Amino acid sequence: MPSLPGSARRRARPALRTSARQPPQIVRGPGTTVHGQIEDWLAGEIAVGALVPGDRLPSEHDLAAWFGVSRMTLRHALAELARRGLVTRAVGRHGGTFVAAPKLEQDLTTLAGLSEQLRRHGMVAGARVLTASQRPAGPAAGAALDLNENDPVYEVRRIRLADGRPIVLERSLFPAARFPGMLACRLDGSLYELLEVRYGLRPHRARESMEPVTAGVREAEALEVAEGAPLMLVERTAYARSGEPLEFARDLFRGDRTRVVVWTSELTGDL
Repeated sequence: MPSLPGSARRRARPALRTSARQPPQIVRGPGTTVHGQIEDWLAGEIAVGALVPGDRLPSEHDLAAWFGVSRMTLRHALAELARRGLVTRAVGRHGGTFVAAPKLEQDLTTLAGLSEQLRRHGMVAGARVLTASQRPAGPAAGAALDLNENDPVYEVRRIRLADGRPIVLERSLFPAARFPGMLACRLDGSLYELLEVRYGLRPHRARESMEPVTAGVREAEALEVAEGAPLMLVERTAYARSGEPLEFARDLFRGDRTRVVVWTSELTGDL
């Protein structure tokens, strides 16, 4: 691969800037695409640390020549990497394709608040409260929280921030009778810590379901993404150790900044 110009030369790993390195073998045949193989190879280099956040990739012309493909094919691969949030692209004198910051891993194996997970990743957690009000539970939240539809719940809508940037659009519902006066508390920190400190309760386990969705106009504006951008909807009912339901939530995670991780203790059946 040709040497990288300017700042790219300073940041790139030697394995990527040496002309002695051979490009990956491209397979042309049914069941695979050329741009998909390039995408997978570059994603692998990022995963193993051969490319690190801030590295600038060679120009499209140089990369296409090194892979032995057309620039259109190369652009398709880079566009998919950008859609997945693995690279960012900028135009102008100092533009190019850069390796993006690593995604936040949302570990669904253990129940931990987002503030705690962000701290584990060395990121500063923040929250911006959009609305906090009392309303009837309604059918979905009522069923999840074991309430009647007209029983009051507290609804808290927030944008969660990681190092000052929006990452999740939260909507959490709590039984008002179980947490009296909650809306008078500060709601821009960890809500799970608030439940534990003020009410002596903390979610112990949860039932969560995931569904890929796309950003509508309001979600795009709140999360600072393009309309139609990929999001992950996580619906959660959290329970106390006693089994009492404490929270019903629907969170929208930015697909370009998060990924979901689930550990399994035992696998059964055939592959």
